[in-house]
Amino acid sequence: MKNRKMEKSIHTKLSRDDDYTGYLHLDRLLSAQVPLSDPAHHDEILFIIQHQVAELWMKLLIHEIGQAISYMRADEMAPAVKNLARVRHVQNQLYNQWGVLDTLTPSEYAEFRHVFGKASGFQSAQYRILEFMLGNKSRTMLKVYEHQPEWHAKLTHALASPSLYEEFLMHLERQGLPVPRRAIDRDFSKMRDEDDEVVAVLKTIYENPKRYWTEYESCEALMDIANNFQFWRFHHLKTVERIIGHKRGSGGSSGVSFLRKAIDNEFFPELIRVRTEIGE
Repeated sequence: MKNRKMEKSIHTKLSRDDDYTGYLHLDRLLSAQVPLSDPAHHDEILFIIQHQVAELWMKLLIHEIGQAISYMRADEMAPAVKNLARVRHVQNQLYNQWGVLDTLTPSEYAEFRHVFGKASGFQSAQYRILEFMLGNKSRTMLKVYEHQPEWHAKLTHALASPSLYEEFLMHLERQGLPVPRRAIDRDFSKMRDEDDEVVAVLKTIYENPKRYWTEYESCEALMDIANNFQFWRFHHLKTVERIIGHKRGSGGSSGVSFLRKAIDNEFFPELIRVRTEIGE
């Protein structure tokens, strides 16, 4: 193997304020993995990093969906769809992470599970914000965050704000499509039932893709995100089942059966229903 010489133009006179470590705050980031097991169990680091990395990806998802919403409000759908494309790729990263955690065996996990007490992924404020941004609203979930005023405020705001899908419906209405007012002029903190008139609007788009190409493309981008979220939920369920079987969750939930119920909770159900009605 040849010895590669360092190029003369590479910076070597650096300070902690302008180098890679400083820009990324790596000292802080890489010191945030603090096992509670004593002595530290080898696999607890895996468990901590898995969840910390997931939180970083979720932060980016919130950032990208928020930008897509801003573009939709301005009726700039092309850049909104670009943001949604990035969301899909980030979701793929989140999904593929489960393969790493799947290497944790039940006996290994049992040796340190007790150390984090009541802590559970169920309590992830960012995950809940994502659910709210995608339309799965639940005021009762706010109780979990009453001891964290900053997150409680962010969640309350996300609960009351239109979801990504509702912003899309408002865009459709501004384009002259007959979206009923009851679907977009309402209390957004509450879930609404499927609306026949909304489904009819979506059917018009799908049956006239050349005329409504931007809207058609946006519908498919939304469906990709909804499906990816379901794939993620399912792999989460199977990973939990593989590692702890049907034990109760650390946060007090019923565990696998609780996660299974979430899979029945579809985002954008009108976009699914319209597929049944197209061509009929």
